[in-house]
Amino acid sequence: MTRKTIPTEDLIEEEPLSIRVQGQPYSVVMRTPGDEAAHVAGFCLGEGIIDSASDIVQIAFCDGSDANVVTVTLSPSRRRQVDALLQRRGFVSQTSCGICGKELVEDLKQAIQPLKDATRISIEDAQSCVHQLARHQPLRRQTRASHAAAIYDTQARLLSVAEDVGRHNALDKAIGKVLLDGGIQQAAFVVLSSRVSYELVQKAARARIPIILAVSRPTALAVDLASQLNMAIASLPRASGFHVYCGENRFLTS
Repeated sequence: MTRKTIPTEDLIEEEPLSIRVQGQPYSVVMRTPGDEAAHVAGFCLGEGIIDSASDIVQIAFCDGSDANVVTVTLSPSRRRQVDALLQRRGFVSQTSCGICGKELVEDLKQAIQPLKDATRISIEDAQSCVHQLARHQPLRRQTRASHAAAIYDTQARLLSVAEDVGRHNALDKAIGKVLLDGGIQQAAFVVLSSRVSYELVQKAARARIPIILAVSRPTALAVDLASQLNMAIASLPRASGFHVYCGENRFLTS
């Protein structure tokens, strides 16, 4: 057996990020340091804490230096709208076991309005963007341990890309970048390096991104939720074609 020592600089970093809203603890996530403001903005959008960038007054590091603790200050009107959400205690996480899939989809469908836009992209653009994802993953080339999310407009122009040890974090960061840059309305589809779970569908839906592409297959629950929200999911497994699981009408064929 060949033994090889991997330099620590080639190992991906993972540290806790404490997210506070209005000065109060809300969540702690394990993530790769970097893009903290975008990460928190995307996280808050996915959680329903905000609906747009204008709901945020400030995103700041606590004490001005600790990058592992970030606090979000909301506008007064938004603070009133989400007061019940911020005050919740002892809730069951949407990623935990014990929730019936059918009940979960129904709850999320009520919380997230189906996407009514008519966004469509060509299969050629979809394939090209998935195949090119590796070009935007320097952290993966170094560590072989990161996930990525890349967001494009209808013309397949790259709007944002992010990497992280966690696939959920990567998507939050990519969404947050576009949100804070003011380009969220141009977001048409997202390319993911991972399988598509229902949580990723939920995050894309909250950002009003109607099309999800990935290198791996989705879960059945993700397809169920995406179908009910009028979204599309497709994957391009290596050397096995273009697989569409829902939302076929969102893909143009030549």
